[in-house]
Amino acid sequence: MRYLEKYMLMVLVLCFTGCSKNHDGAAADPAAPSNIEIKTVLSTDNSGTVTFTVTAANAVSYEFDYGNGVNELSTTGQVTYKYPVAGTYTVKVTAKSAQGKVAIQKTNVTVTASESLIWSDEFDKAGAPDPGKWGYDLGNNNGWGNNEVEYYTNRPENVIIADGKLKITLKKENYNGYNYTSARLLSKGKFNFKYGRVEFKAKLPTGGGTWPALWALGSNIDTTPWPACGEIDIMEHVGNQQNKIFSTLHYPGHYGGGGVGSTVMVPTASTDFHVYSLEWTATQLKFAVDGNVFYTFANDASTPFNNNFFLIMNVAMGGNFGGAVDPAVTSATMEVEYVRVYR
Repeated sequence: MRYLEKYMLMVLVLCFTGCSKNHDGAAADPAAPSNIEIKTVLSTDNSGTVTFTVTAANAVSYEFDYGNGVNELSTTGQVTYKYPVAGTYTVKVTAKSAQGKVAIQKTNVTVTASESLIWSDEFDKAGAPDPGKWGYDLGNNNGWGNNEVEYYTNRPENVIIADGKLKITLKKENYNGYNYTSARLLSKGKFNFKYGRVEFKAKLPTGGGTWPALWALGSNIDTTPWPACGEIDIMEHVGNQQNKIFSTLHYPGHYGGGGVGSTVMVPTASTDFHVYSLEWTATQLKFAVDGNVFYTFANDASTPFNNNFFLIMNVAMGGNFGGAVDPAVTSATMEVEYVRVYR
């Protein structure tokens, strides 16, 4: 059975929803969910927001795959998701029973949204990162102001694209007088932006002393040194505080240990990929994991967060924030599936 629904999203949004039952001739498993129905309601403010309501017999949880690499689990069957880019998406809902049996239903949703993708790297070409998008910080630079112990390189041993992912690998080895090597990529001089929404989809390394970060610095840093240029830490994680995600802002009067921000626990930070995002406007900066906002900063004209910034990805070792280094750590990799910027 198919239902066709029309909704207006600014000018026109078409949403196709479907509902079906299994009719394959096989006897139905009484322990499996059945009679799955998906209903959708699209907002009328051109925001790309869609509310999904799913019902099913014998279901205790629902996993939503929004068709763009983002997933969400619900026990109620009702979720609201904001699509950042206009398009048609195939949404897959997996209903699960108390006995662990599953049933799947799909529907298509077409939305228009106010945001557009302005820059991205999908890491879909094996080998070295795209030199048109990424440069490198090299060496140790006096511990990068944090007493870090790694030496950054651009060698494939430390940074490579493989299996559709960027892999930044910290290695324990003797190199140029240092005991650890890693990589630090930056879009400085290649991509700079002001305002918008940034998404990193990443899986983080483990190990005492490891310090992966996904962040941004003010593009005027060469003429306006840190902290006056501003720093936006979208995601930081330290292996000595496993699964604790830090999002922090540094600027005059609030930097180093005095930076402002918040934390959130992500129990599968190092076993699953998660989307770490920043939504940035002239009035606020919102930090989220998998679409769930956990910190909002009130922005105004007095902060440096109204200028262009560039993106950085790195895995540091030890230092003021990374803490004690576990000598048993010989290799640790942060994997990044994509970086996307919308506005």
